[in-house]
Amino acid sequence: MTDELFEGVRAGNRASVARAITLVESSRPDHRERARALLTELTAYTGSAVRVGISGVPGAGKSTFTNAMGLRLIEAGHKVAVVAVDPSSRRTGGSILGDRTRMGELSASDHAFVRPSPSGRHLGGVARATRESMLVLEAAGHDVVIVETVGVGQNEIAVSEMVDTFLLLTLARSGDQLQGIKRGILELADVIAVNKADGDGELPARAAAKDLTAAMRLMLPGAEVRRPPVLTCSAQTGAGLDEVWAAVLEHRVHLESEGSLEVRRAQQQQDWMWALVESHLEDAVRSAPAVREQRDAIEAAVRSGELSAVDAATKILDLFLPGGSDG
Repeated sequence: MTDELFEGVRAGNRASVARAITLVESSRPDHRERARALLTELTAYTGSAVRVGISGVPGAGKSTFTNAMGLRLIEAGHKVAVVAVDPSSRRTGGSILGDRTRMGELSASDHAFVRPSPSGRHLGGVARATRESMLVLEAAGHDVVIVETVGVGQNEIAVSEMVDTFLLLTLARSGDQLQGIKRGILELADVIAVNKADGDGELPARAAAKDLTAAMRLMLPGAEVRRPPVLTCSAQTGAGLDEVWAAVLEHRVHLESEGSLEVRRAQQQQDWMWALVESHLEDAVRSAPAVREQRDAIEAAVRSGELSAVDAATKILDLFLPGGSDG
């Protein structure tokens, strides 16, 4: 079964790619083992794609931008994959899937693959399987892989740790042009684009880009420091999209020229290793018979205030590793 799936992914068969991603998203132990075996085979065929993370302030038009940029890249001869990290219901685990509906044209292209990745309960809204989905898509022949985030919480940090270039999409605002943009995400950005620079929004977008450029000079002083370029664009008209993509490629060339692309990806592999360890440990704790037996009672005690979260965590760890929670 795994061999058949491997061959289908390598051939770029859409049904096989979809099945492979479903497999790596699964938390069932037997599925996780099959996914591990599949990824071990596929990894040799990954690594050459341009990996881009896209995030930004609410209302910046991330999905519309991704749709327009993806179509433009396809016209230029690329195969584009998008992993759209969707917020998931804490009750059902289901994704809202709004991003995919706003990328209808891209989703319909034979040269693109758009996949919503439910964020589940994991911190920052980035699914455990996002990295693995990226590998599947690269092995299927997609030479541009985009990870689009919901733009909330800490997911920007998580995404920046799995891509080559982090693109911050923002927009002009009335009054304080930098309102809503946190210093932390500015520090992560490799390229900044002010979207909706069309019609009446063109002049405000240019003003916002000017303000952001000045802000980056203050945040990153020094003549030798690379500062992210700040550009304007319009996902609606296509204006500036070529320049934004050129900036993404220029950043990749910069990484390659100083040898940091290889270093960055090596660090990402190490981060992925520990993320997998943490994920498997949490799954092991939750599924341990002793924990399952008392979990509902412990959770109820925490909700009622009878037991503190600290004491409850210690109790769960003692159930999982008796006598081992203290070290």
